[in-house]
Amino acid sequence: MELHNLKPAKGARKQPTRKGRGLGTGLGKTAGRGHKGQNARSGSGGKVGFEGGQKPLIQRVPKRGFHNKWGKEYAEINVAALNKFDNGFTVTEEGLKQAGIVKNIKNGVKILGKGNLEKSLNVQVRAFSKSAVEKITAAGGKAEVI
Repeated sequence: MELHNLKPAKGARKQPTRKGRGLGTGLGKTAGRGHKGQNARSGSGGKVGFEGGQKPLIQRVPKRGFHNKWGKEYAEINVAALNKFDNGFTVTEEGLKQAGIVKNIKNGVKILGKGNLEKSLNVQVRAFSKSAVEKITAAGGKAEVI
């Protein structure tokens, strides 16, 4: 047996039904669409979510909360995660992604203050919490906002 001799099993591949190709097929003339009406026409189907004049579900369901379309969403990590780097290393957003600490940078990285930092690092990211800045500087490093 060789690759060019392989064939699918008998009955595994079925031809699609050919509609509108004569009365003998069972799907000739109107091609299974019935006589006249909106769905018999070409280009029919209507708008997505249209429910025949009834109030659509998306409009009937109550909305909750507020979404700020100008808001920034940061990838957040804790100070303790920075212990993975060596002393004196300059930590950047790209460096965090390459190290596997951050999966998706989004609108930037924010460092939060949970945990302890034992290394002296120069950290350059978009945002810091106050406690994170205190812990980084206490360890002998620098916290720079880019």
